[in-house]
Amino acid sequence: MADKEITNTEIPGCPPGEVRGRRRTMRLLAVTGVTMFILLVIVILLGIRARERAESKLRQNTNEAAVEEVVIIHPKQNSPIDEVVLPGETQPYINSPVYARASGYLVKWYHDIGSRVKKGDLLAVLDAPELDKQLAQAQSDLDTSRANSDLAKITADRWQGLVKTRSVSKQSTDQAVDNQRASDATVNSYAANQGHYAKLVGFEKIYAPFDGIITMRNTDNGWLIAAGLNTPGQELFQIGQISTLRVFVAVPEVYSRAAHVGSKATLTLDEYPDQTFQGTVTRTSSSIDIASRTLNTEVDIDNSKGLLLPGAYVRVHLSLPAQIHSVIIPSSTLLFRSQGLQVGVVRNNVAQLVPVSIGTDYGETVQITSGLSASDDVIESPFDSLVSGTPVRITGEASGADR
Repeated sequence: MADKEITNTEIPGCPPGEVRGRRRTMRLLAVTGVTMFILLVIVILLGIRARERAESKLRQNTNEAAVEEVVIIHPKQNSPIDEVVLPGETQPYINSPVYARASGYLVKWYHDIGSRVKKGDLLAVLDAPELDKQLAQAQSDLDTSRANSDLAKITADRWQGLVKTRSVSKQSTDQAVDNQRASDATVNSYAANQGHYAKLVGFEKIYAPFDGIITMRNTDNGWLIAAGLNTPGQELFQIGQISTLRVFVAVPEVYSRAAHVGSKATLTLDEYPDQTFQGTVTRTSSSIDIASRTLNTEVDIDNSKGLLLPGAYVRVHLSLPAQIHSVIIPSSTLLFRSQGLQVGVVRNNVAQLVPVSIGTDYGETVQITSGLSASDDVIESPFDSLVSGTPVRITGEASGADR
């Protein structure tokens, strides 16, 4: 109606054609304004949408950056174990250093390294002139005290006879008897002193304490040998009894069942590649060492033929009561935590720390006897801060655990 009214109304002073032009211009401006408003709304909406997409992408990137990337390995299945092989070192059944109990010059030694000796064999002789003089003086003091004691006894006996006839007083007789007792005590004192120096002089000769073999000689003729509480002891010889040898073995806790007293053990050596030696587990510490998680075990071997030497490296084979299944993994997968030895595995894209037990350490690889299976995805070189529940993403698989 308004358009119609305007159409029918003529503007005074304006030709009809100019009025219609102005009307078309007004319509064009109105349409243009509406169009620009719509375009502005569309631009605003597109900006908001682009910002939302950017924020969503940023959140996604942030979440992806928070996921640790890991490389995994699969443990190598090991053949079932029915025995454990452990390193050991042979030791003499008895090994004793031989010291001098007297100070002096070494006159002569009679046995060198490798000599087989019997208990009581003379090993060396010392020259100790000071001791000889002290013994001579102690002997003289003893002889003097004995003479005084004999005289005191004669006097006491004489006075005891005279007192019966009232020729002497009872007081004098008692004094003579007491003098005799004192003289006897002095004799005992000097006798003990003489015996002390006699024993010291006896130490000038050094004897073998038991049957064995001389494994070390640390002295020579003419050396000054010092002995006593205030001087450091000098080891002259070292003697070992090697007819029976001991081998101490650190048995891992997981194999401790194999180390029971009375069980047999087989020994192998590089110098006897085609020969084995039989031993017996004679004792254990009956306690797991907290630091190494091992059981200290002693194996005794008969060496009456003398084939084995003390200090030799041996491999001790202990039979297990039942087969143990195990896997092999690289040492770089292990985590040493206060809770014990652990390994990181990936399960449902999440890291889990699994406690494991080591059977044998091969250096670059280790044998795991419990805690892992061949199907587990084990994290290679895990970072120190890894904890259970950490999201992870597998980026590759390393080649394995060959030993």
